[in-house]
Amino acid sequence: MDSLKERILKEGKALDETVLKVDSFLNHGVDPKLMYDMGTHFKKYFEKHGITKIFTIESSGIAPAVMTAMQMDLSMVTLKKQKSKILNGGVYQTTVHSFTKGLDYELTLSKDYISKIDKVLIIDDFLANGEAALGAIRLVEEAGATVGGVGIVIEKSFQPGRKMLDEKGYDVYSLARISKLQKGSIEFY
Repeated sequence: MDSLKERILKEGKALDETVLKVDSFLNHGVDPKLMYDMGTHFKKYFEKHGITKIFTIESSGIAPAVMTAMQMDLSMVTLKKQKSKILNGGVYQTTVHSFTKGLDYELTLSKDYISKIDKVLIIDDFLANGEAALGAIRLVEEAGATVGGVGIVIEKSFQPGRKMLDEKGYDVYSLARISKLQKGSIEFY
């Protein structure tokens, strides 16, 4: 997606060899037009996959997931990272390690929002080590549903996440694939 790559080059900041800061348009400030374009690309790629629901992990994946869900005319479910007094009992949970934050959290899905007939598209902001995507996949599969694909806004291809998902047979589509990060430098495939 050329417009995304342009924004990454213009506004993204490679803080080191693994961390890319894109908070001006993706996860602090949000550019709705860019999110809409992302939804268009995800829809085009996944529209023949038989998707019934869009899932994302709070919070940075919400904007592109909403736009994808809107364009595919499907409902969207947010997998929760934060503990909640109203999410107890009928839930699926799994532990996920956050590469960016360097900590573990419980990813939670209410049993009310998934069924065995669902074919889920998971949308996330970044793919690095694959922990978040694999956590979402575990929840979907624990519910007896099917993962129809994984849509990633920015993939750091030099980290192992893509390889792990490919080896497990998941269809991964990334809008921007970064081959190398260095402080002050970003390179794409």
